[in-house]
Amino acid sequence: METAEEAGQEVVSVGGEDRIPEAAACSREEVKEEVEVSFDELGLDEQLKRALRKKGITKATPIQREAIPLILEGKDVVAKAKTGSGKTFAYLLPLLHELLKLSSEGRIRKPAPNAFILVPTRELCQQVYNEALSLLEFCTCKLRVVQVTASMSNKDITVALSGPPNILVSTPACVATCISKGIIRGPSVKESLSMMILDEADLLLSYRCEDDLKALIPHIPRSCQSILMSATSSSDVDKLTKLLLHNPFILTLSVVGQAKDDVIPKNVQQFWVSCDAKDKMLHILALLKFELIQKKVLIFVNSIDMAFRLRLFLEKFGIRSAVLNAELPQNSRLHIIEAFNARLFDYLIATDDTKTKEEKQTNKENKKEPKLSHKREKQTNKENQKEPKVSRKHLQQTLDAEFGVVRGIDFKNVFTVVNFDMPLDAAGYVHRVGRTGRANKTGASISLVSPEEDSTFKEIEHMLQDVEKKDMDCISPFPLLTKDAVESLRYRAQDVARTVTTRDIQEARRQDIKNEILNSEKLKSHFEENPRDLDLLKHDKLLSNKEIPAHLRDVPDYLIDPKTKEASNVVKLSRAAMGIDKPQRRKRQGFKGGSGKSRDPLKTFSAEGKRRRRRKEREGEPDRRKKKSKKADS
Repeated sequence: METAEEAGQEVVSVGGEDRIPEAAACSREEVKEEVEVSFDELGLDEQLKRALRKKGITKATPIQREAIPLILEGKDVVAKAKTGSGKTFAYLLPLLHELLKLSSEGRIRKPAPNAFILVPTRELCQQVYNEALSLLEFCTCKLRVVQVTASMSNKDITVALSGPPNILVSTPACVATCISKGIIRGPSVKESLSMMILDEADLLLSYRCEDDLKALIPHIPRSCQSILMSATSSSDVDKLTKLLLHNPFILTLSVVGQAKDDVIPKNVQQFWVSCDAKDKMLHILALLKFELIQKKVLIFVNSIDMAFRLRLFLEKFGIRSAVLNAELPQNSRLHIIEAFNARLFDYLIATDDTKTKEEKQTNKENKKEPKLSHKREKQTNKENQKEPKVSRKHLQQTLDAEFGVVRGIDFKNVFTVVNFDMPLDAAGYVHRVGRTGRANKTGASISLVSPEEDSTFKEIEHMLQDVEKKDMDCISPFPLLTKDAVESLRYRAQDVARTVTTRDIQEARRQDIKNEILNSEKLKSHFEENPRDLDLLKHDKLLSNKEIPAHLRDVPDYLIDPKTKEASNVVKLSRAAMGIDKPQRRKRQGFKGGSGKSRDPLKTFSAEGKRRRRRKEREGEPDRRKKKSKKADS
């Protein structure tokens, strides 16, 4: 395969060993000195800078200070940088700056959107849309941003795109469908489109977007500027680069100044715990019950059934959590993420690679299917002709193909990522751990590794050693969890685990979907008008109808060994030092624990009791308060 240099593409490794082209050498020398650059120096629109200052952002991150000038120069750019490095603002700021400039000059062409921002999942679509709106806070009347997803009806999409908007945030499949149905006219796109951005480009092809992107190519004008943003380098990114970009400028943020930009940031501590697969419930119970890890905690599992099994298991011990998976309605998934970010609950169980694993399992079962007799084979074929239609329909109803939680979603202040199930490959591990330690904050990851997952764990270790060029292990054994602490909970955990049956899990899944569908439909419009009422929606409420035994809520002191008690106290002290021991709940309007009514409490005060006033009214005696009001009126 030809390299970027052979293809005539410009390659820059920021502060790294890759040779910088002479044309770009002068403008990139300051990177070696690690000079901080403010957004004032980047020449952005004043309205955008005001929005950034309101967010408390004054300095550009390395990817922003390198990518923004290149995009403003009109170049096609492929930018590769780790998760949490500020890639979203790296393309939104120059895009909005250019559109505001064209708007002020009256040069915006508008038979169709001026820019497409294409992302792989609906969750990321919502996140990018929200970030764009926050940057346009001081110029909402000048530009219009719209998000469109496959869950919307054709009528809703047509209404949303009427105008049309300046920026369309969507998935490739949805945009391709809109063009094929004539909701967006191809010739209009060719006339209006000036910039196309593909975020999380390395993930787009894994979501089967290749055909959709190929369907878009005939409608993209030659003059359209294309931007690819990615967290990793892969053959998929190279394929998209050749498919959509013209002589792109490749920007690789591998090194910043003299500090190595590791695959896993240095501010994230990586740990592992060796245990049998059947003992994973026991180990995670010990971690959470003894408070040996910092909250908030994001727990990854590989199947929806395991997510609900874990949730029901933790419920028995008084540990509340929520499950984020592809079965839920989109509105509910967004509410769960926002509630978790707002610290309305501390434990979120997220499914990862569910679709991939289910497909693999189906393929394995098909391969293992024994040969049948001729008569039975005919009968089976007749049954199978009917069954696939039902199963496909069921799969479409339950699993959202555009669901993705590992990549792109900006979970706020996640301190610990727990791999309850190990990911399928090393890349999955990197992106899971990338949910913590964002924006240079401290974080930790803990992986529960069973003997069956040992090969995957070794693959991850080798990858980290190769990238970081270390001989020692990059993932350390978790020091705070002792064998005595685990064994002290074994009998309780085993007894409770036996009570969580397959039937309970299926019932919990149905109940959760039912609850969330009701919440989604009832509260969609309410939350759009009252975003501060998010805490009304409780995603961590109990799923089981059985009463939780009181003795399981607390661990008796005689079961806690001194080392575990000391470790737990250290974690609690560090939480208190960081000021995160208690979440800041919004106070109700009103006074000192009252009913929250807005009326003045002093005007409702009366020395007479309610019963006495009622007795007087029955006997025909006038009420003193009514007398006073009549005198005041006269």
